[in-house]
Amino acid sequence: MPPQCAAAARCKPAGRTTMAPRPPVARSRVTNGADVLPGVDGRSLLARRYRDIAGAVLADQAGASQCSEARLQLIRRFAAACVLAEQLEARLTNGQAIDVGEHAALSSTLVRLASRIGIDRVPKDVTPSLSDYLATRDAAG
Repeated sequence: MPPQCAAAARCKPAGRTTMAPRPPVARSRVTNGADVLPGVDGRSLLARRYRDIAGAVLADQAGASQCSEARLQLIRRFAAACVLAEQLEARLTNGQAIDVGEHAALSSTLVRLASRIGIDRVPKDVTPSLSDYLATRDAAG
């Protein structure tokens, strides 16, 4: 048996061939959605902003049920970087000095994360159909 296979066999519990999903009571509060982050009061201004950004990006991705765990984690990192960038920008607009290199690095990180997440939101077509337009025009005129 190759060394990789032997190591994998040692890590697998006896009698189990696959990892079965755990019931909700055996998962963390973060996994179950009860907490934003471990040990963080979700009522703080930054926690609410973090949750808002993550929720908006998740909505763009058709919801958490449509995302892999890896994509969910990237969305969380994206939301965290957004919050950090907004804090820097708030300091800047209040006349305080900021580290431009730090802001540039955050901006670059956001671009990379967005491309990895696959933010490719397609604008919704709000143009009325020809029949709707004509009906509206005839009713007004």
